[in-house]
Amino acid sequence: MASGAYIFGCEGLSLSAPERSFFASAQPWGFILFARNIVDRAQLSALTAELRAAVGWNAPILIDQEGGRVQRMRAPEWREYLPALDQVEATGAHAARAMYLRNRLIAAELFEVGIDANCAPLADVIWPESHPVLRNRCYGSDVETVVKMCLACEQGFLEGGVLPVLKHIPGYGRAVVDGHKDLPTVDVPRAELEALDFAPFKRLTHMAMGMTAHIVFPCIDDLPATTSPKAMKMIREEIGFHNLIMTDDISMEALSGTIAERARAPLDAGCDVVLHCNGDLEEMRTVADVSGPMSEVAQIRAGRALDQRKTPMDIDILAAEDELRTLIAGA
Repeated sequence: MASGAYIFGCEGLSLSAPERSFFASAQPWGFILFARNIVDRAQLSALTAELRAAVGWNAPILIDQEGGRVQRMRAPEWREYLPALDQVEATGAHAARAMYLRNRLIAAELFEVGIDANCAPLADVIWPESHPVLRNRCYGSDVETVVKMCLACEQGFLEGGVLPVLKHIPGYGRAVVDGHKDLPTVDVPRAELEALDFAPFKRLTHMAMGMTAHIVFPCIDDLPATTSPKAMKMIREEIGFHNLIMTDDISMEALSGTIAERARAPLDAGCDVVLHCNGDLEEMRTVADVSGPMSEVAQIRAGRALDQRKTPMDIDILAAEDELRTLIAGA
């Protein structure tokens, strides 16, 4: 039986009986967790085990643990990290090493509690007009810096047993509104987008999974990239990303229409998996009904991604923490 073409959240700190029954029957390909699902290590480890038990296999469990503002697991139970851009600027010539250490430590924290996929790195190029909600989550304003930081992030995750999710394909850096509330539109020539915004993604197509951007590029289509067959064709054929593509959260207000329409349109456009995050059980039932099982090609891409899950390599955590602190301090 193929898994469903969707990744779901859950409502609270443990599964309710209706959630457990629904996940067993709907068989989501994976799960995603948020701050509402997290108290401490023991509780979180129990929840990840409970989620996998509900579907009966070692399903991937995702989180957004970028560091900085977007960090679901927080102090005092877990480490706090600088916003990514602040760390890159603070560490200068040692930025790639610091980015590796940061994300190797994050991976250790995630793997310890049963989380094996992180929604990072961000290959979005920063622009002067980038919305504040995105800006300091990114790594740089030039393609070379962005690619270098993404590769360091990926290495840290994979060595820690965690899969990266590259985002936001094909590029979200020019967004001037918050996609959680409004739909960004970027009206610039396609050649400019290809040379700058799309370029990092073209050099990172080996990554096992990617996440779409809810953004409109009028030079490509008048639909958001997540729901646009034209944009998805461009991502597959011109950028060359042939691995698993999930949507960004379809609950975000950048997308219009009913939850059923928001779930079906990305799959029809060429996405492999729909990401639904808010934990609303009735909405999840609708998403499952309209989305159905993963396509054969999506199953192949999903299997290829999960094949990259590895046992973490050994690391001296205290030494890594100390080195990262030293690099940030500039000593």
